[in-house]
Amino acid sequence: MSKEKRGDEMEDDNINFRDFGLDDRLIEAIARLNWKAPTLIQEKAIPLALEGKDILARARTGSGKTGAFLIPIIEQILQRKKSSSIQETTVLIIAPSKDLSKQIHKNLVDLVCYCSRVVSCFDVSPQVDLIAQRPLLLEKPDIVIGTPLRILAHLQEKNLCLQTSLRTLVVDEADLLFSFGCGNDVNKILSHLPTIYQAFLMSATLSQDVKNIKKLVLHNPVILKLEEPELPESDRLVQYHIKCEEEDKFVLIYALLKLRLIQGKSLIFVKSVDRCYRMKLYLEQFGIKSCVLNSELPATCRCHAVSQFNMGIYDIIIASDELTADQPSSDPARKKRKMDKEYGVSRGIDFQFVSNVINFDFPETVDAYIHRVGRTARGNADGTALSFVSTKEIDLLKKVEDYFADGSGERKTHFKPYLFKMEELEGFKYRAKDAFHAITKIAVREARLKEIKSELLNAKNLKPYFEDNPRDLQILRHDKTLHTVKLHSHLKDVPDYIVPPTLKGAAANANAKKKNPKNKKKEGKGSIKQRKNKKDPLKSFQFAGLTELEGRKKH
Repeated sequence: MSKEKRGDEMEDDNINFRDFGLDDRLIEAIARLNWKAPTLIQEKAIPLALEGKDILARARTGSGKTGAFLIPIIEQILQRKKSSSIQETTVLIIAPSKDLSKQIHKNLVDLVCYCSRVVSCFDVSPQVDLIAQRPLLLEKPDIVIGTPLRILAHLQEKNLCLQTSLRTLVVDEADLLFSFGCGNDVNKILSHLPTIYQAFLMSATLSQDVKNIKKLVLHNPVILKLEEPELPESDRLVQYHIKCEEEDKFVLIYALLKLRLIQGKSLIFVKSVDRCYRMKLYLEQFGIKSCVLNSELPATCRCHAVSQFNMGIYDIIIASDELTADQPSSDPARKKRKMDKEYGVSRGIDFQFVSNVINFDFPETVDAYIHRVGRTARGNADGTALSFVSTKEIDLLKKVEDYFADGSGERKTHFKPYLFKMEELEGFKYRAKDAFHAITKIAVREARLKEIKSELLNAKNLKPYFEDNPRDLQILRHDKTLHTVKLHSHLKDVPDYIVPPTLKGAAANANAKKKNPKNKKKEGKGSIKQRKNKKDPLKSFQFAGLTELEGRKKH
């Protein structure tokens, strides 16, 4: 008889972290992180993990999966060290990307802050010489984290030996591992491991690849297939789409951001790395600061950019979620570019307090849409997804709508259309057109090279200084101007005569906040509170839509 259980059949009691019988030091660290109560996946997985069960957990990104495996792992190490003084590496955590490895390592450091002398951890994912990491691995840290490629390299070089010591294996975002083409590396890693160990397989989907690795990694697992929607409910996540042509997309993003019709921290997704820099250079001309995140930037720079975004230093990230240079592409030039094969922005990375996800280019797959939009409305927060849909992208939108339709054809996810009157933005069009045409291919190429060289220089030469002077690290801003396109100061302001009558109120509010920096500071401090009070961060954007609706009613 199968020992597999389903998480949705278990009892659903309201408990807190103390009810798990955790070490006091771990409880203090959890309280310090302000984790009030276990999430659903944590509530189900932690007791089973403490019993030594193998676990296959399917839960969407942002559900608390990382805490679900880190908390029991730390507790088990603390209990073992009460009776044994032998130092050995007992836990291996495999993650698909460098960004996610660093994020797991940070969460781990936070959770062991009151027992760091007892529990040690090391992230091998940074792209440095294996020889440089060898001495640290020979000290046998309790927990080793890394990408498949790096872990396998250390195992083959004998820097890491787990045949006799490994007790726990974690494969995080297992489905994404195969998207990165890491399946063979994972299989090779398994050949270096003992036959018996406790294993956690965490995944957002249960694809055939995940099911195959389940047979190799897990032994009589408990299956936690949590019954939760792939996206937050409509009372927390509002999804809009605007049907517009390609040129109109640039006019719209300029008007929405400059008139502050989009409020709060925003992720703007585009389809390629070139598009990232084109958008950044375009917004720069209007005095709108943003940061680029893509697979060409070094991992340390990407993590630093995300960290500054999470701290609220700037509010806009322009991201490309193309994964690797190995992916088929109709653009031959894209294949030649050196991209990080262990990069992914729409999955895994923990963007905090994101109010809006803007699909400037509509994603090509349903999964990509889900993972992009899943960056907002996390936890108990509210969020908004706004998709620009051109004529060529109508079919992609329909695929997403059909995917969320139930058996009767009724759509469970409603995309609210915005009836934005483009003719009201004629004044913005002229400025947008001039700004767009100023961005040549040469300007984009220079911007890419300039940013990469600048970040590499900072990462290598300034690292020792910033280690001694952490406060000065804030000087290294990722939203700095690239200056590969000549900037005209008059474009930074929006003259009153080009603002349509329906948006006069919004423009006046934006100018008032700009002129009064005290109000701006207050707004920044209370941004999280505002998001809680206003369910729709794009509420003020309804002006134009309401105008058209009222016009229809009159006729």
